Amino acid sequence: MRRPILLACMALAVAPAAVAKPGPSRVEVREPWSRPAVAGGNGVGYMLLVNRGRTAKALARVESPAARRVEMHRSSLDHGVMSMAAQPSIEIPAGGAVVFAPGAYHLMFVDLGRALKPGDRLPATLVFSDGRRLPVAFAVGSGVGPPHAAGGA
Repeated sequence: MRRPILLACMALAVAPAAVAKPGPSRVEVREPWSRPAVAGGNGVGYMLLVNRGRTAKALARVESPAARRVEMHRSSLDHGVMSMAAQPSIEIPAGGAVVFAPGAYHLMFVDLGRALKPGDRLPATLVFSDGRRLPVAFAVGSGVGPPHAAGGA
């Protein structure tokens, strides 16, 4: 009699751990790309973030071994004046998308450790507020737009 009760208690003790285990991320990265840049200068990152989940996700920060730090910015045009403001986080709505493009949201890779040339890949990790991490490689193109061979994460 003790054995079935002991087994039931052990099963209940393990169950919450199985429920708390994180599932796959519902955020997709499409066409991550960058422009050429000089070593010691700043690089840029553009992409499309698509949230296929039922709840909003927040991009909390971005990390890269190729830069001293990565900042999230948003450019805007107000009364003919273009400005750029750092963003502490960027929300991707449930079932929606956020565009990182020239003149909009973008990533700034500050103090690059090496030059970025067309054909290079700029590694980074997107870190979401729920702790999920999504690796991505930004394809460096000619600087005009995304390279045709840009791969996703």
